[in-house]
Amino acid sequence: MTSTLLYHHLLLSVILLLHAPLCPAAGGSWSVLLPSIGISAMHMQLLPNDRVVMYDRTDFGISNISLPNGKCRPNSTDCSAHSVEYDVGSNTIRPLMVLTNVWCSSGTLMPDGSLVQTGGWADGYRRVRIYKSCATCDWQEISNGLNQQRWYATNHLLPDGRQIIIGGRQAFNYEFYPKMSATENSPSFPFLVQTNDPNVENNLYPFVFLYPDGNLFVFANNRAILFNYSKNQVVKTYPTMPGGQPRNYPSTGSAVLLPLRMKEGAAESVEVLVCGGAPKGAFANANNGRFDGALDTCGRIRISDPNPQWVMETMPLARVMGDMLLLPNGHDLIINGASAGVAGWELGRNPVLSPVTYRPDNQIGSRFEVQNPSTKPRVYHSTAVLLRDGRVLVGGSNPHDKYVFTNVLYPTELSLEAFSPSYLDPSSSSSRPRILSPKTKTKIRYGKRIAVTFMVPGPVDLNSVSVTMVSPSFNTHSLSMNQRLLVLDSANSTKALGRSTYRVGVTAPPSGNFAPAGHYLLYVVHKEIPSSGIWVRMQR
Repeated sequence: MTSTLLYHHLLLSVILLLHAPLCPAAGGSWSVLLPSIGISAMHMQLLPNDRVVMYDRTDFGISNISLPNGKCRPNSTDCSAHSVEYDVGSNTIRPLMVLTNVWCSSGTLMPDGSLVQTGGWADGYRRVRIYKSCATCDWQEISNGLNQQRWYATNHLLPDGRQIIIGGRQAFNYEFYPKMSATENSPSFPFLVQTNDPNVENNLYPFVFLYPDGNLFVFANNRAILFNYSKNQVVKTYPTMPGGQPRNYPSTGSAVLLPLRMKEGAAESVEVLVCGGAPKGAFANANNGRFDGALDTCGRIRISDPNPQWVMETMPLARVMGDMLLLPNGHDLIINGASAGVAGWELGRNPVLSPVTYRPDNQIGSRFEVQNPSTKPRVYHSTAVLLRDGRVLVGGSNPHDKYVFTNVLYPTELSLEAFSPSYLDPSSSSSRPRILSPKTKTKIRYGKRIAVTFMVPGPVDLNSVSVTMVSPSFNTHSLSMNQRLLVLDSANSTKALGRSTYRVGVTAPPSGNFAPAGHYLLYVVHKEIPSSGIWVRMQR
């Protein structure tokens, strides 16, 4: 090659590099499932019949979907629905009637498959609402089912089958549901007082995860404890996250308990990842029209270590009000949100349209991958849940105190989308497993061996097969309550049975401390490509 040709070749290479994107999108695709479901999906819960319950609030005004048969809410002229049930299989919506205000509430899928939802605003403060899905079922409400007013609280399913309800606005305590007795009280929780920033809070919707010893990891604002809720005792205090920036509402970040990899009846390690949020002062600034850039950092801590320390990582995209979801292959998806401002009415700016995946087993510095963007802003009051087929259902976004569709930066969003991670690409079909047995809705007992038979059309690497179990979470305000994923112990037992057919033996979790009794999605994963899931039920 002559020097002149070499010069032009190098010049062309430099030009191409300058025009290359700094963070190339790795994949994933989007589809609009329904242009309108009639409400803005502020809260979501996947049910074990592949339907998703969604609701917003009863005082947004008249929604775009009517209650059936001319029904209206009691003592109201509002005859529109503020809750719907979405049927994933038929891609259809059925309106439901909530009687009281469910705004900024919380909930848990109970062991029997019913959604028990708690609290809300005004007439909903102390309500308990129960939804058991069927063709004609609707919400049932229990007045004064809670001891305290619960608004922006966090719920978690416990090993005994009850749920704990922690905190809420001006509620520095916790309680349980169902109650063991009529006199059961609400123990005080000083940690919520200690983490409350005056006039801002920054500790609502605390991040709560069940630790395998039965205690709870509770993160609020910028720090965390291990908490024995039975004795109302702090077992361990973890270091403050480096930088001391707030991560909870309204400086809303998100968090996950990273996959629990089971081996010989124990988890190899227990780690929590907290990402995004807004810097100190951002709430006051946003209320004065100045929108600070969101945090671009994540903190990861191995809480099973004798001396746990935070390790900080940098995301490719700063994000506040993002949702973090565990995917069936153990990766974490960070989706929705904005890159400036905070959570609250009209307080967020600059939507982040591109999701990001996080691969926890990669080396630090190579864990994040930017995915293909949506075209729809999903800011305050947006939601996301994992579906059985591996897609992620995305809805909501309403930063206004009413339904507002025109003359605003971010109109109320009524549409429902699906994000398909790259493992659903057609190019992966030859490596994708299909579970043959057990059949869906199989009951599983703790510590028992489970034989999973599956098919794979193409070549199989027997050393790249795993079985995961994912709990269906209740999602609202960037928090997926009860979310956990277990990689079951297979002891490298995958074997070929015949042409394209294989079997792997796994051991069920040893107790409810690892996986509380109830419904889970079970997947076979091959080369990081998951099958469609099947529903299984853990039983005590």
